[in-house]
Amino acid sequence: MVFIIVSGLSGSGKSTVLRALEDAGYFATDNLPPELWGAMGDLAEAREIGRVVVSTDARTRDFLASLESSFERLKKRHDGVRVLFLEATAEVLLRRYNLSRRNHPLGDPSLLLDFQREHELLAPLRSIADTVIDTTALSATQLTERVLGLLGVSQGFDLRLTTFGFKHTPPRDVDLMLDVRTLPNPYYDPELRSRTGLEEAVSRYVFAGEDSEAFYTHLRNYVRESAERARTAGRQSYSVAVGCTGGQHRSVAVAERLKHDLADLGARVIDHRDIPLEEP
Repeated sequence: MVFIIVSGLSGSGKSTVLRALEDAGYFATDNLPPELWGAMGDLAEAREIGRVVVSTDARTRDFLASLESSFERLKKRHDGVRVLFLEATAEVLLRRYNLSRRNHPLGDPSLLLDFQREHELLAPLRSIADTVIDTTALSATQLTERVLGLLGVSQGFDLRLTTFGFKHTPPRDVDLMLDVRTLPNPYYDPELRSRTGLEEAVSRYVFAGEDSEAFYTHLRNYVRESAERARTAGRQSYSVAVGCTGGQHRSVAVAERLKHDLADLGARVIDHRDIPLEEP
């Protein structure tokens, strides 16, 4: 089992790291006192949870007296224990706090005094850290990449494709909506009307001709660029809805082809919303 303890100064990026590891498949717990590390490790092992991340910082100051003994017990019970400690300069922490308008957990009259006291309070945690990361010059995306690379975690990306018919109202909860109603419509072919874009004959009809291929190529490249930009910005997923008139022919054929052509981006079809249900 891998057990990661994330600590550090308030405003240094602990929440960013916790979210990144949770998105990468870790079971995440925020603000866990050291005395509960062992219990969390035992519970995770009993439930066959292979990767755990917890954060412990100044908010648990009343429990830090047991830090050393709790850490030693945890290491004896479980392999794969690592401690990451995050810090940044006081000037950068001050700027981040001014932007977030949050209160420091120590609550001193001066933020600079808070930072100084917090640094002293967390010195024992810093001393047991396997890795100390200075986040002064790192963006949230850069910090995420640094931590995932350090832990050897692949930052997966999920390109989610759905289809729909405009006459049944478009979806509202997607990042990108595509209109493919200018492609040839199999609805007007009596032999294809009752079939769907999942079938090869329908797909051939939709993409017949150079104009259709050129349109699809443009569409595919646009989706690729949009998804790659989202991934570069630190997004874990990106949703694309493909629409035609009824949601049965053209949109389905396009989404299925995008799934194949953009497999390197983790493309998958999660719903053909308006394909008619088969009769029982």
